[in-house]
Amino acid sequence: MAFSLDILQNTRKSFKRILENTSLEDLNKTPEGFNNNIIWNIGHILVTEQLLGNRLSGLPTVVNDDLIEKYKKGTKPEGTIAQEEVNEIKALLQATIDKTSEDYKSGLYKDFKEYTVSTTGNTLTNIEEALQFILFHEGIHLGIVLSLLKAVKSN
Repeated sequence: MAFSLDILQNTRKSFKRILENTSLEDLNKTPEGFNNNIIWNIGHILVTEQLLGNRLSGLPTVVNDDLIEKYKKGTKPEGTIAQEEVNEIKALLQATIDKTSEDYKSGLYKDFKEYTVSTTGNTLTNIEEALQFILFHEGIHLGIVLSLLKAVKSN
């Protein structure tokens, strides 16, 4: 799991760099042919990791319920996100994955409520499987964000 957690750390750094190097306007822009935007995708990966890791393990989430409701599966961008929320998401990218790594190394993920993911149909039965899926999920959304970046820069 150390390697998977390391990849997640590096993926989060990629998302953070995108937030730091993209205008607020471009983060909020939903280009033609897309149904979401860059900031929604980044908020979504943050929330999904917390729900699949912490919530299914009975642990508290680092992310507040307002962000969870705004970015969980089945949501879409609703209005323009202010810079303050972008800053909050940026800070949480590192804080959440650091806490997940720390909690995993401390053995806190003992209980796990089985969950079947809609993306692949796989059933997650433990934290190791959840972390592997989270890695896959974040990779998908990194690809989407890179496509969105190209689309907003070409307009």
